[in-house]
Amino acid sequence: MKRRNRPRAPLTALLTAAALLATGCGTTSHHASRAFAVPGAPAHEASGGKGGGKAGGKAGKAAPEPRRLTRPLLSLLPGLGPKTLGLVPDDTRQALVVTGEGRDKNRGTAVLYERERPGAAWLPGHRWPADNAVRGWTDKHVQGDLRSPIGLFTLTDAGGLLPDPGTKLTYDAGPAFTATGTGSLGEPLAGSFDYVIAVNYNRRPGATPLDWTRPLGASRGGGIWLHVDHEGPTQGCLSFSRPVMKHLLRTLDPAKNPVVVMGDKASLRR
Repeated sequence: MKRRNRPRAPLTALLTAAALLATGCGTTSHHASRAFAVPGAPAHEASGGKGGGKAGGKAGKAAPEPRRLTRPLLSLLPGLGPKTLGLVPDDTRQALVVTGEGRDKNRGTAVLYERERPGAAWLPGHRWPADNAVRGWTDKHVQGDLRSPIGLFTLTDAGGLLPDPGTKLTYDAGPAFTATGTGSLGEPLAGSFDYVIAVNYNRRPGATPLDWTRPLGASRGGGIWLHVDHEGPTQGCLSFSRPVMKHLLRTLDPAKNPVVVMGDKASLRR
C-alpha cells in the first residue's frame, strides 16, 4: 500500500533528512545546462518527403501519411559488457542505464530501456543528461568519498517534498524531504528532493527513502537517490531535470522489476 502525504514528519525522519543533506547529495561545482528530450514525445519521427505530407494529392487522392520511423528493438542493452549484462535479472523489463563520461567525471547520460516480457528485445527510450558524484565513480563506495557506486540496483521506493505525481512505486511524501542550504558556489539546494527515487544500494528495500538502515554498515555510505537536478554534481546520487524525474516516477512499474545500471562507460563495458 502506498504511503501518502503525512501531516508532519517524525523527529527521526527529520534527523535522517538532515543527515542526508550533510552526507548524501549536494553540489560542488556549476554545470552548464544541457538539452534533453521531452518525456512523452515520440523518440524518433520523420515525415516522408520534404515538408511532410500534404492535405491532398494528385487527382483528388489523399496524400500518403507521413512516414514514422519506429525505435529499434535491441537484443542486448547497449554499452554493457558480459559481466554487467549478467547482473540484469531475467524478469526485469525496465532498465535505466546511466553511463558516466569517465571514471573521474561527474556528468553522463541516461536511457530507460523497456521490453514486453522476459527474454524479449529491448526498446530504447529518450537520451537524458544526468549528473553523478563530483569525483566520479567507484566499485567500493564508502561514506564521504564523493563518488557514486558502480553496479546494478533495484528501484522500489520513492518519495519527496511534493505529493505523489502518479507513481506505481511506494511513495512517501512529507516535509522531511525539504532540502536547505546552498552548494559550493552558493546555488540553492531547495527543490532537489521534491521528487526522489531510492537506489537500493546499502538500504532496506520496501522502506521510505528516509530509512537509515544500512545492511553493509554505515561506513559503506547510503542515501543514494535519483533526485531533481540542482545544476551541478552530487555527493553520490544521480540527478535529472524535474520533467525527467516526474516521467520516471510515472513510468517505473514494480511489476516490471525496474533496475538502474550505473557507472562510468569503461566499467559498464566489462
